[in-house]
Amino acid sequence: MRHTYLGTTIQFVIKYKNRTSIGISINGYGEIEVQAPKRTPDERVLQALEEKWDFIQQTLKEMKDRMNGPQEKIYENEESFLYLGNTYPIRIIQDLTITQDHVMFEGKELHIYVKQLEDEKIKQALKRFYYQQCKALVEKSISSYQSYFKPKPRSIRITDSKTTWGTCDSKQQLTFNWRLAMAPREVIDYVVVHEMCHMVHLNHDRSFWRLVGKIMPDYKEKENWLALINWKMNV
Repeated sequence: MRHTYLGTTIQFVIKYKNRTSIGISINGYGEIEVQAPKRTPDERVLQALEEKWDFIQQTLKEMKDRMNGPQEKIYENEESFLYLGNTYPIRIIQDLTITQDHVMFEGKELHIYVKQLEDEKIKQALKRFYYQQCKALVEKSISSYQSYFKPKPRSIRITDSKTTWGTCDSKQQLTFNWRLAMAPREVIDYVVVHEMCHMVHLNHDRSFWRLVGKIMPDYKEKENWLALINWKMNV
């Protein structure tokens, strides 16, 4: 079926099921599926789509952008970077009096203080900021969820990984990707819970996922956020 709203047309399929509410999902190919209770009027289905129109359009845009691949960052004022799930412009400030280049979150901007106006200096200042923020956020999250676990992490490290968000080894040493500071707090919490569950179950067996689901029932939503947005989490 097709529906046009606010000047934009989408295609979607409807599946009628034994349920009490209307659900809308978009798969990895950008196909929109509406699951509705049996005998739901077409008008109500269209109304539900319109209520979620902004979400649908934003998701489809994210998918299109993701297929185009990450764009190289420009280290100039107003270039945007992710922090805690939101996008903020940067403002570069040259300060010859500082002892170390650094970044501060001020208002609705990321202020980058550097001695030299060089791209590499700005990039390294940003990475250092994300490392520091990630460590603080992860430690806070571990403290919040520690009551669910008998074992405690023996060490916590922040690393630069191209393949994983976090790891837990047999010695209960946890590592986390500094890019997590770009994710919403609840997504960071999920990665922390995931790795802490490995202190109990090293493998991804049923017992492991049962424990994850018991602590965080909506963990799949967090996984989906990472799967959809991870390509934007770079400096």
